[in-house]
This record gives sequence, structure tokens and C-alpha cells, in this order.
Amino acid sequence: MPYMYQTYRESAAARLITGIGALFAVVEVVYILLLTLGADQSNRFFTFIKGWAEPLALFFPGLFHTGNGNLDIVLNYGLAAVFWLFVTGLIARVVS
Repeated sequence: MPYMYQTYRESAAARLITGIGALFAVVEVVYILLLTLGADQSNRFFTFIKGWAEPLALFFPGLFHTGNGNLDIVLNYGLAAVFWLFVTGLIARVVS
């Protein structure tokens, strides 16, 4: 008898949840890029992204202090991006 396995099928709700997590992660990555590349912080786009990225980062900002400001930004906000991908992926899996 051949090995049978059940495939994972995403429902529309699971795809929506995964998409929201990806959007949150993209906001965090864009914020990382803006900060590390020295974007003008008085720019309206920067303030818009900052307004979304900081609350979405939850408790991660300030988690790591390496002495290198750019590395701290990448670690802290990058971890927040990975967190959103992981958590929304788990939620999507449960919903399916």
C-alpha cells in the first residue's frame, strides 16, 4: 500500500491572514531600510511608515543592544518582521 499523506490546503481566510502577516513584515523591512539608509525623517512617507512600523514592532525595539545602531535596528525590527510571518502563518494553519 503506497504512503498516503494529507496535503495542506489554504482557505481564503488563511490566505488573507498570511497576506496580512506579509504586509506587516514588509512594513518592518521598509522601515529598516529607511532607517539604515539615512532617509529624511521629516518626509511624509517616512512618518507614515514609522507610524505603522513602531506599533507593529511590539516589544522588540530595544531588545538587542550591540553598540552598532544599524545592527540594532536590523535585529530588533527584523525580528519583529519574522515574528509576524511566523505568528500569522501559525494562525493561518489553524484556520485552514
